[in-house]
Amino acid sequence: MPVEYQIFLFNFPLTSDYIIVYLRYRIIDIMAITKVSEFNTKERKTAALCNALAHPARIAIINFLIKKRECICSDVVNELPLSQSTVSQHLKELKEAGLIVGDIDGPRVCYCIDQKRWSEAGGIINKFLSQETIRDGKPC
Repeated sequence: MPVEYQIFLFNFPLTSDYIIVYLRYRIIDIMAITKVSEFNTKERKTAALCNALAHPARIAIINFLIKKRECICSDVVNELPLSQSTVSQHLKELKEAGLIVGDIDGPRVCYCIDQKRWSEAGGIINKFLSQETIRDGKPC
C-alpha cells in the first residue's frame, strides 16, 4: 500500500514521537477508507442505512415528514431547533441514503418519504435485528 508523505514547515522541533504518531494516524485513516470495500453488499447497505438514521435530527426530520407527508426545508427549520444550513445538510444525508426524495417545485424543493425505499429499509433493519443471538439458551 503506498504511503503518502507530506513535508511541513513547523516553528517547533519535530520529535520522533510526533512523526510516529502522525504516520500511524495517517495510515489508519487510509485503512478506514479502503477496508469498507471488503465487506459484502448486504453489510454495506445495512451500515449506510443505519448511518443515515444515526442522528436525532434526522429521526426528527423523518417523523416530521411522516406527519406532514411533504414539506419544504423552511417547514423543517420552523419545526426543529436547527439552522437552515444544518437542516439542509441532514436532508441531503437522508436523500443520499434514498429514504426521502426531493421534487423541485419552482425555486424550492418539496421533500417526502420515498415509500418504496422506506419499505426496503424496514425490511433490511428487521432482518438484521431479528437474527438469532441466543444459542442453546446461553447468550454467549
